[in-house]
Amino acid sequence: MVGSGYAAYLHGNGYEKVAGVPLRFKTVVDLDISKAEQVKARYGFEQATTSFDELLADPEIDVVDLVTPPFLHPEMIEKAMAAGKHVICEKPLTGYFGQSGDPEEIGKNVPKSKMYNEVLKTMDNLRKVVKSSGKRFCYAENYVYAPPIQKAAEIITKRKSKVLFLKGEESLKGSSSPVAGSWKHTGGGILIRAGCHPLTGVLYLKQVEAKARGEAVTVKSVMADTGVTTACLSRHEHRHISASPIDVEDFASVTITFSDNTKALVISSDTVLGGTKNYVEVYCNDNALMCTLTPTDILNTYFLDEEGMEDVNISEMLPKALGWNKAFVSDEVIRGFTGELQDFAETIYHDREPVSGFELAYLTTQVIYAAYLSAEEGRRVDI
Repeated sequence: MVGSGYAAYLHGNGYEKVAGVPLRFKTVVDLDISKAEQVKARYGFEQATTSFDELLADPEIDVVDLVTPPFLHPEMIEKAMAAGKHVICEKPLTGYFGQSGDPEEIGKNVPKSKMYNEVLKTMDNLRKVVKSSGKRFCYAENYVYAPPIQKAAEIITKRKSKVLFLKGEESLKGSSSPVAGSWKHTGGGILIRAGCHPLTGVLYLKQVEAKARGEAVTVKSVMADTGVTTACLSRHEHRHISASPIDVEDFASVTITFSDNTKALVISSDTVLGGTKNYVEVYCNDNALMCTLTPTDILNTYFLDEEGMEDVNISEMLPKALGWNKAFVSDEVIRGFTGELQDFAETIYHDREPVSGFELAYLTTQVIYAAYLSAEEGRRVDI
């Protein structure tokens, strides 16, 4: 495992529940060795190191799980596959993080047309790397594996339903990352950081429908609007929102038109208080499917104080457990991390294609940057 931040624990919790495939946790890598040691201790890795090259040189390691910032993904994917390793890669696949000569605050000063073209070049090269490696590439998009999404996929497949409209959203009150407001660190704002989740979910379900009906359905065009909605707030008015955009957006709305002229709408915002809001709605010719990831309604809690609650995870992006809350229950299962790592383990062990692979990662990132281009130039972008 490369990286020992928040995502390392999400993956670690998923790995703990993998069944039917023998797993050995050999090495965890992080430049901050103390963080790597914590992950090592928590999940039973055999060693911790600061050297990615040391990991790659180890002939006992079959799989490299990248839970690193996305600007590191392309180089690490290429190196890992050149070393004969299978790769699991966290979302997003990649992005535009600046080039030599770019002016500062690249989100405001580098044309999105340049970003779009450069990202496509990077992904085209990665596609060649993956295809020529003979190894498996697994795209760690947990939305694809969330039980509600997988149940919707089963229903669509069995009924051969025609999906006419999909709507997805991931919104919250901002980010705990100190660099989330800077394009050069994140490759964009709330759309690539959080909106990528429901976006991949709707693209996946549309692919499921096409396969079930024996049709070829692609993305035809993208129209988007993005903006900074918090700029109008005073410092005092801004106190409850953790979004501090420098050259990124804190709101995005993306409309996708598919080649069969059906539609999808994806919304993401950094200005939604009250916890996270994650869902995908599917409207078909013969059914409607409401996939709610968070908040769930499995356990409602009420507390007058927080005594003994220091290490109890009630929900994400809520500052306190006081009053009524919709508590997270088996979050690694509900949000898809367990199913994700189970599929990836089986993919590599049985040498088959993953449910979420490179082409879905490519399409998601292409749509995101087409959306940024559309929003900047005020026009529909054809894919």
